[in-house]
Amino acid sequence: MVLRKTNLLAILTQRNFINKEINMANQDAAFGFRAVRHLSGGTPRTEEYLIASGLTKVIYTGSPVMGVVGGQITLGTVSAVQYIGVFNGCFYTDPTTSKPTWKAYYPGSITASDIVANVYADPQIIFEGQHDDTATVANNNNANHDHVGTGGSTINGQSSAEIDTSSYTTTATGTWTQIGASKDPDNSDLTAANSNAYVVANTGEHAYKLITGL
Repeated sequence: MVLRKTNLLAILTQRNFINKEINMANQDAAFGFRAVRHLSGGTPRTEEYLIASGLTKVIYTGSPVMGVVGGQITLGTVSAVQYIGVFNGCFYTDPTTSKPTWKAYYPGSITASDIVANVYADPQIIFEGQHDDTATVANNNNANHDHVGTGGSTINGQSSAEIDTSSYTTTATGTWTQIGASKDPDNSDLTAANSNAYVVANTGEHAYKLITGL
């Protein structure tokens, strides 16, 4: 009986070790950009922005968005100089049912005059995002980066945008300024691809910080 217990303990210990070894790699599961805290210590909150009726672009929760002439927003492009923030769902009157509708993503081509997007627009909000490649210590020391990817899930509405690791630069370009590696135990290994990182808006590209208007 003692031998059996000893063997069982050895097997369980070995399995736990194997599981730890398997889980050491970062989880490749991009989610766009997720608001985690504010530089002042406050709670991140969203602002409301209009989306133009009929806009064809699809915008997912976690997708960077930018401002356009007229005061509306659209899906953000790489190095958008009028970057506004991060999309977090929208309300509108469904043109088919005439009912108030909330969606985690804007599905595109909606004909309505009241499409209101919730956007994390404060440039002092800290976001978490995932690198699309292997990030080094240099990537995590206040370097600037763009994002990559405009897709997402129509099931849960989540963006698949990521930090573009290869766009690392110390110049004034880039949508994001990285301020450190994530504390997420499943995505903090800097020796492997797809580690998570904390970023804030690059003040040289955020609409709230620019001297020139749109």
